[in-house]
Amino acid sequence: MLTRHRRRTAAALTVLPTLLVTLAGPPAAAARLPEPSVPPIARAELNLLTVAEPRSMDGYSPDRFPHWRLRTPTCDARETVLARDGQNVQRDADCRALSGSWYSVYDGRTLTSADDVDVSHIVPPANAWRSGADAWSDVERRNFANDLERPQLIAVSAESNKSRGDRGPESWKPPLAASRCMYARAWADVKYHYRLTVTAEEKAALAEMLDTCRPQPAGENRK
Repeated sequence: MLTRHRRRTAAALTVLPTLLVTLAGPPAAAARLPEPSVPPIARAELNLLTVAEPRSMDGYSPDRFPHWRLRTPTCDARETVLARDGQNVQRDADCRALSGSWYSVYDGRTLTSADDVDVSHIVPPANAWRSGADAWSDVERRNFANDLERPQLIAVSAESNKSRGDRGPESWKPPLAASRCMYARAWADVKYHYRLTVTAEEKAALAEMLDTCRPQPAGENRK
């Protein structure tokens, strides 16, 4: 499924060297995060998404998106993200974060307890279900829920993640306005890679957030 999609991508987009993403947080933390496509590519990806009405939620359960998958014999995807996105993270023998600090790009808070941190799915599983993941296999849904290669998993404040729930960008935006560009880029990237649909309202909200992205300096490499 994705192989044909990549061929279509190559025909539609020019892929150039990687550009480090600039987020609203400390540079050291931002550099560790998976990179969304830069704004021109994110907008092209958004424009290639299929606009459709939400699909039925019949049969949905968070259990249909198994997480967190072990990445090593002791570290699951959640603990991997906590170590990746945090600073000075100390872990125990079972890979659990004991101390450190985490900058939440949703709301601009710095957290010093892992108990106050959620690992957020940029595109929530419930949103994915109603935009095409209902037709996936359980293995495909598990891979989506544990994807560390795309900008799908990010450590944020538990408060901001719970406030968002499974809402899409048409009804929720990061409270920190400076992060809305990043959020829209990441959302478009993930939906494009997984060939998920968007609603008309969702697409318009993403386009509006992409309008907040800073102009790209002339001569800057693009991905």
